Amino acid sequence: MNQSTSLYLSALRQVDWKQPENFAFPSLSTKQWLLEQGSLSVLLEAHCRDLKVDLVHNKIVKSERLNEQEIALLSHESCLLRKVVLSGDGVPWVLGRTLIPQSSMHDQQHDLTQQGEIPLGFTVFSADKVERDALQVGWVELEQERLLARRSRLWMNHKPMLVAELFLPQSPIYIKDNI
Repeated sequence: MNQSTSLYLSALRQVDWKQPENFAFPSLSTKQWLLEQGSLSVLLEAHCRDLKVDLVHNKIVKSERLNEQEIALLSHESCLLRKVVLSGDGVPWVLGRTLIPQSSMHDQQHDLTQQGEIPLGFTVFSADKVERDALQVGWVELEQERLLARRSRLWMNHKPMLVAELFLPQSPIYIKDNI
């Protein structure tokens, strides 16, 4: 993991999450990106020829590593912690951090521990029953940049996971025509 990825992951854990109705969206386009109910991976794929996942971390973590908000949205149990960078045509666009409770991995069509470099959205949104709730948005404030982020709980076959996504500086969400 390089230094900027580590910095972004740390910043993502400190977002002051807001309900969408209490957030000042910079534009209609960014609002559409942040409130997307389907797969962000599919949306990103539409903006490039080659969507690639770089797997940064994929290990079980104890519940003590979760913060109060994460426990409230999931449960107080060990989780698979998956960290990835999604790149379009070789350019890093989104940093993703997903928590999947161990109980959510049972009785699924796919072994989520073996997701590897396949975008999680492709797998999750191919399931029979998928819902998104608890959607929140916010800004990540870094020394020289201000980046958008979103977090939501996905239900795959009635079992939750928590997905946080940070839109990196060259992500299509920031295309000048959009803001």
